[in-house]
Amino acid sequence: MMMTETRGRGLQCLVAFATGAAAGCAIAYLTAPRTGRETREALQFWTRDIRDKASRLPQATRAALERGSRAGREAFAESYRQDPTRNYE
Repeated sequence: MMMTETRGRGLQCLVAFATGAAAGCAIAYLTAPRTGRETREALQFWTRDIRDKASRLPQATRAALERGSRAGREAFAESYRQDPTRNYE
């Protein structure tokens, strides 16, 4: 068996597990002993929360990439300045 086949099967197993876990959570949530109104309100709150977090994701990702890029440039510049093998003459 090749390494990519093993990795692919592991990924399939992980996706299957996550899908099963999500389905189990959804069924448990929907069959919990609550009134219909309470369940709808909880679902509305949950979807609003997910939507809010998802809308902030692109901006947060951009900011994190910029910070990481800046930190990488600074680390490289510092390492370059401290290189003992560099000839300064």
